[in-house]
This record gives sequence, C-alpha cells and structure tokens, in this order.
Amino acid sequence: MRTYECIYILNPALDEQTVKDKAVRYSEIVTSRQGLVQALDQWGKRRLAFPIKKQFEGYYTFMRFGGTNEILKELNRVFGFDETVLRHMIVVEEKPRPAELPRA
Repeated sequence: MRTYECIYILNPALDEQTVKDKAVRYSEIVTSRQGLVQALDQWGKRRLAFPIKKQFEGYYTFMRFGGTNEILKELNRVFGFDETVLRHMIVVEEKPRPAELPRA
C-alpha cells in the first residue's frame, strides 16, 4: 500500500457545513476501498494565486491516505464530476515520513 497526498480546492461560495460534508465524503471513498486516511486537514478559505473558474478564493483541504491505484482512479473521477471542486492534485509520497518523536 502506497501513501498519497491530495489537496483539493472547493468553491468559496459553499458554507462551512457543506465543505465538511465533502471532506467526509471524500474520506469515505478512501476507506470504502480498504484505504486508510492518515491525515485530514482543512486549511480554510484562502486567496488563490490566480483566478480559477472566475474565482479568486477557495477552500483548501489536505488529505494524506494510504491505498491502491483503484482509490486514485475513483477520487479523480469524483473530483472531475463535482462542479464545486476548482482544482485537485494527488501525488505519491516517495519517501515515507519518519515516525514523530514525542515532544518533551
């Protein structure tokens, strides 16, 4: 099982609850296909570097997960059909992260 990182940007016109519901929905896609969501971090509304689909802001969400190629295909398909997704990117994490040491 490989580790992937996914960042997606949602339309800024969505309310907070809808953004949270979409994060849960995309996480369920990973877990329903025997994947494991390792981190889910909602960065909130931020200004875009350049306009995307006539939008100057967007809701950023970061998700790290482990899984197979089947999960990538399904996520890309779902992101493509969802009109509220402005952009998305999924990359393979080449080097595994070292285990975090407990802080003193």
